[in-house]
Amino acid sequence: MSLIAFASPKGGVGKTTVAAHVAALLARRGHKVIALDLDPQNALRLHLGISLREERCFLSRLGTHPAWREALVETEYGVRVLPFGPADPLRALELAQLLANEPQHLSEPVREMLAMPDVIVVLDTPPGPNAALAALMPRLDLMVILLLADAGSAAIIPQVANNRVLGRGTLGARAADRAVLVLNQVDDTEPLSDAVFDMARNALGPRMIGAICRDPALAEALADKRMLLNGEPGAGEDLELLTEALVKRLKLSRPGGGSGGGGTGFSALSEWGSQ
Repeated sequence: MSLIAFASPKGGVGKTTVAAHVAALLARRGHKVIALDLDPQNALRLHLGISLREERCFLSRLGTHPAWREALVETEYGVRVLPFGPADPLRALELAQLLANEPQHLSEPVREMLAMPDVIVVLDTPPGPNAALAALMPRLDLMVILLLADAGSAAIIPQVANNRVLGRGTLGARAADRAVLVLNQVDDTEPLSDAVFDMARNALGPRMIGAICRDPALAEALADKRMLLNGEPGAGEDLELLTEALVKRLKLSRPGGGSGGGGTGFSALSEWGSQ
């Protein structure tokens, strides 16, 4: 049982794309994966092939104490998803206030998920500081911080290295122990991208756990409602290597008989206690 958060100090870094791929790649290895969308953009479901007509949701109904097992949506990738659900700006603000005052509304359901044997919960979080991530920070096993190989991220890398991006004092220091960096859209033909890559590697050392190249094939796959899950040269291979690095970092054992291959790895009705 592990809790992995994908986070970023800024938006537009490909956080949801990477979170969805890692969740699907873990499921292909035979792990039981719940992908929990904490971002009001509600985009994680789209990456994992959930229909726009699907009405089940979780976080947007949090104040009503929704039953998380009933909100789970099966996907073709073997990942069970808890979509954020519809939320206008006012509702998103109300949810943030609710979680700031009563974090147990979220932390308790996640505790129940993690109490189930061999479950990995993957969080897609909103960019920047947010109440949802703060509510789950004490339970995190790993925080994967996504940045781009660009000038804007170069200014943030020192903050990641000295842990200020995760907060100050003891809380920030403890969070840093569980934080790693992934640099996205690296292009070794561009001097700036190459320089940012070297800067991140020098500043973070072993805490820089992965890099994903800029690859038109990834954008094309997403436009075609596909994902790169077969170690395709380029971004597909990088995502596979990132998943392997996360597995090693968390010391996850490969489930017995889990050879991957998408689809259903176990019965949701029996495993999630719905019958």
